[in-house]
Amino acid sequence: MTGRPELTMVVAAVVRDGEGRILMATRPRGRHMEGLWELPGGKVEADEEPEEALVRELREELGVEVEVGAPLTFAIHREPSRRILLLFFEARLVRGVPEPREGQSVRWVAPAELPALRTPPADAALIERLAS
Repeated sequence: MTGRPELTMVVAAVVRDGEGRILMATRPRGRHMEGLWELPGGKVEADEEPEEALVRELREELGVEVEVGAPLTFAIHREPSRRILLLFFEARLVRGVPEPREGQSVRWVAPAELPALRTPPADAALIERLAS
């Protein structure tokens, strides 16, 4: 036993609209890092593949169906009590209009506007890459 905190796998999607804007959502009230803007997604359950989790999370949180594409990158976020492996995927909206279902805000953001948003540290490198 190494004494390391448990590793949690989380997935997030880069979903673009026809104008190249990227779908962003705020973290809901009462959750860790509430109010920060992030790429939509969530935790991978023990019995799920990452792509399945991403489809489920976007359906539950935003009421949309997506087709998950290629993985883009990953990030590891460390806190004293936990470690998070964050997997980022391209995803294509195939049905529905994103509507917040968990008290968050959602909006389409032009890549050049991404750096102005307050985002979680784990998203920073990808946000910077998407903005350039």
